[in-house]
Amino acid sequence: MQLKVDKLTAYFDQFEHFSIAVSGGIDSMLLAYLANRFAKAKVKSVHAFSPAVPEAAYQRVKHYGQLYDWDLEVINAGEFDDYNYLNNPVNRCYYCKSNLYTRIAERSQGMVFSGTNIDDLDDYRPGLKAAEEQEVKHPYVAANINKSDIYNIAKFYGLSDLHALPAQPCLASRVETGIKIDADDLGFINQVEESTRQALPNVKNVRCRITQQGTYLEIDTMPESEVVERLSTNLAALCAKDGRIFSGIRTYQKGSAFINGVTHG
Repeated sequence: MQLKVDKLTAYFDQFEHFSIAVSGGIDSMLLAYLANRFAKAKVKSVHAFSPAVPEAAYQRVKHYGQLYDWDLEVINAGEFDDYNYLNNPVNRCYYCKSNLYTRIAERSQGMVFSGTNIDDLDDYRPGLKAAEEQEVKHPYVAANINKSDIYNIAKFYGLSDLHALPAQPCLASRVETGIKIDADDLGFINQVEESTRQALPNVKNVRCRITQQGTYLEIDTMPESEVVERLSTNLAALCAKDGRIFSGIRTYQKGSAFINGVTHG
């Protein structure tokens, strides 16, 4: 792991200034941690907070910024003012990242870095096109670091909270393609997922999906039938209270909210 971090640090040291887009997930959080700890450059960390960002992610970024004395700025990336994003096409992430990188560049010196790793290059990620258009750099890719490496590096440096984090894409990834992005829907999604994690703390992947057929809960490990029944009853009541249709609990499937495309989520 030290050799990989050394290679990453050597990449950092090509620049005098750079900014990192920090979402609150392990990839960008670790990148910001390593850059602020080892880079010779002046590093700025930028977090875009919006209804699509879980409150826990914002609090994580804020905590690390205070704990490690980051130069941290929290911004509004403006994607909720972009009708292309709100219409939720299959390449919604392109419009999200276009807004994000534009706002960061306006507030930054030097290059903008993302937490993209080499595994991401094999996935359908429209945000990579936005990054290419705006000349955003991917240090993990330059250092040949994949997702497994990222978890191992976090463990190597004793960052147990990051090492324990499952993949956490934005809340908008839970909304089926073609259903307009709505802040109230995203708040409901976050509420369902947080309550599910409290009820099932050992379940790694939890997704609340908003679909044309109604609201589904997806989990990667099904508990005992009585637990599923109790959870279903609670979620059905929660949906009914919010004027929604609860369609059941099913096994987690990566990217199941996306139609005519495959991506993370």
